Amino acid sequence: MKSEFLRGKLRRIRALVRKESFEIMRDPSSIAIGVVMPLVLILLFGYALSLDVKRVPVAIVLEDPSPAASELAAGFRLSPYFAAVPLVSMPQAEDLMQARKVDGIVRIPGDFARRLALGNAQIQFLLYGADANRARIILGYAQGAVGAWAARSAVSGGAVPNGPVNVVSRMWFNEANDSHYYLVPGLIVMVMTLIGAFLTAMVMAREWERGTLEALFVTPVRADEILLGKTLPYFALGLVGLGLCFLGAEFLFHVPFRGSLVVLAGASVLYLLVALGIGLLISSWAKNQLVASQLTMVATYLPAMMLSGFIFDLRSMPPVVRGIASIFPARYFVSLLQTVFLDGDIWNVILPNAAMMAGMALVLMLLSLVATRKRLG
Repeated sequence: MKSEFLRGKLRRIRALVRKESFEIMRDPSSIAIGVVMPLVLILLFGYALSLDVKRVPVAIVLEDPSPAASELAAGFRLSPYFAAVPLVSMPQAEDLMQARKVDGIVRIPGDFARRLALGNAQIQFLLYGADANRARIILGYAQGAVGAWAARSAVSGGAVPNGPVNVVSRMWFNEANDSHYYLVPGLIVMVMTLIGAFLTAMVMAREWERGTLEALFVTPVRADEILLGKTLPYFALGLVGLGLCFLGAEFLFHVPFRGSLVVLAGASVLYLLVALGIGLLISSWAKNQLVASQLTMVATYLPAMMLSGFIFDLRSMPPVVRGIASIFPARYFVSLLQTVFLDGDIWNVILPNAAMMAGMALVLMLLSLVATRKRLG
């Protein structure tokens, strides 16, 4: 009797999965969100979005024709971070700054060589500070160019303005100092959110609008079978999106992967279950595609973009905002992915984040089961 009951349940679930798979194949929007959108996001975020600042236009005002000053100016001209504009007067440079044609001015004063010999040489940096973050990055690059010049001068036996101490730095986990190394892993979160929550919410809300679910309610199909039959195809579609993102990270952007594929797959499955649960819960409550799409955007996509650590560091946010961010699952998935990609299987980071996602997945699936129970309306 029990085995016959299980066979009947599996048969009904298989029929629902088959029906939903055919619906996905016939629906261009599902294919677009599930397959085309991950490819577009990989190319868009990978190539267009970068927090690295390169080829910054700066005016180099060389008022001292000495060899030391010329060598320092050459360091800016040869740097890949600067597009140097050589000038001889400050008024010209200021005009370019006001016209927003340069982002900074490097002024090497006329007494540079004399003061260098005395040990108190000075260089003036003027930066366009409307974008404070960009200005700080440019300032760091300029200081690095001066430090490189000082190191070369020390090796060649010249005067060194900053003393004999040489700083040897190393950047852990991102030796290339490339923002794509942590942006691309975060992109997986965006793709899984789109497929899991947004697509599921839209499809289920459309079923409510068309009355298809009410038609299923008069059949022997149970609520848990409807839930599984509707979500399994989108679960598989989410895994396809995960595979596309991983291949893009490895072969297009050469992001190092230091963890294990098992951990990556397990964490992605947990987050996909959370996203599916959110999509089902929203669509069961809204029952309207427009309302469901708006709620899903506010509840999942925007927090995944702004409050997950994908772009902005959560540690720099006020405590209240960090507390709000802790209720969104994307915050835990981003932390876990960046650790697995760049650092490896660090279990004291992986386990707490995975446990939070597992708890959220369980609660959301139970709530979705209650909300999608066999009822009319």
